[in-house]
Amino acid sequence: MRIGSIESRAESIPLTRPYEIASQSADAVRIVFLRIRAASGQEGFGAASPEPRVTGETFEACRAALDPAALDWLLGGDARELPRLLREAGLRMLEAPAARAAVDMALYDLVARGLGIPVVDMLGRAHDALPTSITLGIRTVEQSLEEAAEYVGRGFRLLKVKVGRSLDEDVERLAKIRERVGAGVAIRADANEGYSIADASRFFERTESLGVEFLEQPVPRGEFSAMASFPSSARARIAADESLHDEKDALRLAAPEPLCGSWNIKLMKCGGIRPALRIAAIAETAGVSLMWGCMDESVVSIAAALHAAFASPATKYLDLDGSLDLSRDRFTGGFELKDGVMRSCPAPGLGVSVRDSPRPMPRRARSS
Repeated sequence: MRIGSIESRAESIPLTRPYEIASQSADAVRIVFLRIRAASGQEGFGAASPEPRVTGETFEACRAALDPAALDWLLGGDARELPRLLREAGLRMLEAPAARAAVDMALYDLVARGLGIPVVDMLGRAHDALPTSITLGIRTVEQSLEEAAEYVGRGFRLLKVKVGRSLDEDVERLAKIRERVGAGVAIRADANEGYSIADASRFFERTESLGVEFLEQPVPRGEFSAMASFPSSARARIAADESLHDEKDALRLAAPEPLCGSWNIKLMKCGGIRPALRIAAIAETAGVSLMWGCMDESVVSIAAALHAAFASPATKYLDLDGSLDLSRDRFTGGFELKDGVMRSCPAPGLGVSVRDSPRPMPRRARSS
């Protein structure tokens, strides 16, 4: 399965629902789409949604890393030598994790399509279906209640509420949302590094009666270790996100004992399926639960995260709603979503298809 050509395309895609978190707001996402084609005609697809605030990878750097000229080292390579090619990508694209993730998932997609099986079955399936949360950005109480009611009406039973700008306002919003949706809907909170250590401690005290399942990344990455002083009951309800980029971070979070109860793995942070599963193996060994999250992303990269999530026994939570608010997408398929529950498609590879009459992907390189 020799690689014969590589194509990439960058797009800016408006969001149907702009959102705010503790540190920024957004109304569009910029994505680089990737297609790797074997000489036989078989194709594999990937997509990158870099997040410079988290990893330092700018969109421009990501786009340059996925320019076919920068990926000419792949041309002529045998995709069946997948581990070797992914190691090479890790060395060549160390500073561009989202770009590396696009290459990683496209190669997995290509190989699994060649085998005629889904990527998750090639990896070793551990799960068939899990519910995903859907995210409420930082908005007014009234807007949050309206949005929560909409999502519950669409069948979602897990709400992730963005917090981190004002503890008082956050507690008020969470209390009102709990009152509106009732006890049958799970609520999670995500501060995106917005709290101080003191605020994080007070958060648990003030929301004790609200049944908040966990608090994600309450403090900045550099202060996360200070939460080792929290009671074990509180640490069990903390999830690491911005503090977990790669395997080295996973080792630090796991030893000498886990700093928190769960980790949020994102392919755009760690560089793709292969490094994500290495992190997952550390979590499984340490007894840490895994949540699989995302940025604003295309169906193709959400599907890749889902396949990786379903291949890990440590997976407990999904937060894979990043494609739902894109106003358009180059791809369709990838997963089934019904009443908030996600299942991978039975089709080979990542199960995605290019939409009818897509615009061409003009950035192109071919082997001679």
